Amino acid sequence: MKDSRAAIRYAKAALSLAKDGNVAEVVEKDMLSIIASVEASEELSDLLDSPTVASTDKQKVLKAVFKSADKITLDLIDVLIQNKRISILSEVASAYVTLSESEKDEVVVDVVAASPLSKDLENEIISKMKSITAKNVSLAVSIDESLIGGFVLRVGDLQYNASIAHQLDQLKRELTA
Repeated sequence: MKDSRAAIRYAKAALSLAKDGNVAEVVEKDMLSIIASVEASEELSDLLDSPTVASTDKQKVLKAVFKSADKITLDLIDVLIQNKRISILSEVASAYVTLSESEKDEVVVDVVAASPLSKDLENEIISKMKSITAKNVSLAVSIDESLIGGFVLRVGDLQYNASIAHQLDQLKRELTA
């Protein structure tokens, strides 16, 4: 995370507002949509990080992409734009989901795999994560062919990287050291 403390603060504020308005679940779906959109679109990710794109242009694009989002989500985008923190939108969304799930005794395990996972492997991951976290587990699976093989598993701040690309990178570092 680029600025995890700030992301957590924004996420806590958004969650508090969402709970007050009884729309925490709706906003959580918006946050999951934001995470998926930023991960899936390199252009959107670049837009958020670009210092050369005007804040008003970023705001217009985000309002168009997430036009069906709840008012709290749209207000969060506005606040991040005003405070020049829009580059951490994805981190705020992740922190929101993590905070919301911890209150519900649920955890979402992010799995980035080189190829689609079989149902057996998904069930095995869910089973292992249930035993480790003692919470209800759901998977958010995305595909990244650059991993070559294997997967990267994220639960909250923890990450387990079992990808071939990671293993090759480690080997490269060992050989050049």
